[in-house]
Parts: sequence; structure tokens; C-alpha cells
Amino acid sequence: MTEKQKNILKSALKLYAQEGYASTSTSKVARSAGVSEGLIFRHFKNKEGLLAAVLQMSMEAAKLHMADIVMTADPKELISKILTLPFKIKEEEYEMWRLTYALKWQTDSYDASSQEPVKLALRNAFEKLGYENPAAEAELIYMFIDGAATSFLLHPPEHRSEILNTLKAKYKL
Repeated sequence: MTEKQKNILKSALKLYAQEGYASTSTSKVARSAGVSEGLIFRHFKNKEGLLAAVLQMSMEAAKLHMADIVMTADPKELISKILTLPFKIKEEEYEMWRLTYALKWQTDSYDASSQEPVKLALRNAFEKLGYENPAAEAELIYMFIDGAATSFLLHPPEHRSEILNTLKAKYKL
């Protein structure tokens, strides 16, 4: 990927996160990136192609975070790693994750299928630990991390470590 393509993606990410996808034109992205609008069309075809490329960046970042988790054999360690995810969001990634979360509500472009391997690993961990309803426990954890990530991205709580410790204690981790 060229430096200009990276600048276009960075500008699109920032503008989509700040102003919303629908409100951001390709000409505005081009001005922000310091390129011609034609260059955006040459590399990304159209506004939807640009959005797809931005979302691909977040999918790649998510895969990196999830790869280590899926390979974890110890069920308690796996659950602990998943519970810790929202607490590890880096400030420099906030715009990317804010956009990803916003797009879940704004467009039909969000693909949740990438979460399935992690949900399966989580369900298997609860099965190994003898939980009565592993599928429900896995879904509950996913609902928590989704809500926690949203909360942290919008208004980070003051007592993050206390919240994480309480969660780990709940699951005896």
C-alpha cells in the first residue's frame, strides 16, 4: 500500500469517526488527505470501496487481538483474556474502534462472522469448566465486552482495574 493510500484511509477513518459515514464525502476525504478525489476513485472505486478498506483495517486489528485468544488451551486463561479485551483498547486506536462500533448501527456493512471462532472457543472453555449453559455464558461475556468497549470508547470509567478485578472474581479467574 502506498503512502498516499495510507493517508486516504487515515483521513477517511478520522472523518467517518468524527462526522459519520453518511455525512462524509469523498471530496472531503481527498482534501483532508491532500490528494485528488480521482485518486480515491482509482484506488477504492467509490465511497463504499473506501469504507470497505477502512473496515478491513479494523478487521485485521481484531484478528490480531483474537488470534492469541483462540489458541489459548487453558479455559480460565482464555476467559480472562477475553474479559480483558475492552480494558486494553489503546488510545491511538479509539477512532478506528469508534468508527467500527458506529458503523454497526449506521450501515449494513458490519460483519459479525469474524467473532464466531472466539465465541466457539469461549463456549468450549465454559464447557470444560462444567458450566450449566456454556452457550449462554459465552453470549453473556460477548455482550459484556461489546458494552464495555462502547463505554470505554465514549466515556472511560475511572475505576477500570476495579471493574476488571470484579469480573475476574465473578468467574473465579
